[in-house]
Amino acid sequence: MGWEILDMVGQVQVAAIRGPHVKVICPTASTMPVTLNAGFRMPSWFDLRTLDATAPEDEEGIVRATSLVHGLISDEVKAGIPASRILLGGFSQGGALALHAALTYPERLAGVMSMSCWLPRHAHFPDGVKAPLDLPIFQAHGDCDPVVPFKWGQMTASFLKTFMKNIEFNTYQGLTHSSTESELKDMRVFIDKTLPAVK
Repeated sequence: MGWEILDMVGQVQVAAIRGPHVKVICPTASTMPVTLNAGFRMPSWFDLRTLDATAPEDEEGIVRATSLVHGLISDEVKAGIPASRILLGGFSQGGALALHAALTYPERLAGVMSMSCWLPRHAHFPDGVKAPLDLPIFQAHGDCDPVVPFKWGQMTASFLKTFMKNIEFNTYQGLTHSSTESELKDMRVFIDKTLPAVK
């Protein structure tokens, strides 16, 4: 069995591209006030204060959400799924959380898929890495994304390549803050490669 954390990619889309041997778990973020949303409550893993890459982040919220993901992984391991058969994935803030959680998890995971996102708490890396340096990382980003700028994805990939050894960064021309058939196809290839059926 495999496992994914998904945010806005959507269970229906992932169900269409995963193998029948892969179990999908889609946790939902709690509703909380979000600064970037004028303080109105919305589902969010942690507070988003600004779209400025150099501004202070909600470090406490990011660490808390990461601990929640690590707890979900531990639950699956206790249920008999090896950590090496668990794949994290997500879109936008969910992708950022999946990437952060995968890099800070101390055991080997199958990999991580991070779509249209960035690396939270980037100043804490590479020192904060607990994962094996050859953790398979799949990144995808549309070059017309008006929400999470494409350059954030590029900068994240470039930064990760300075200390991680297995990075795949895919660009989708004309894509905004969403997914596309070609992205789903590339995700399917990554899932099949990192979570092959056990014979």
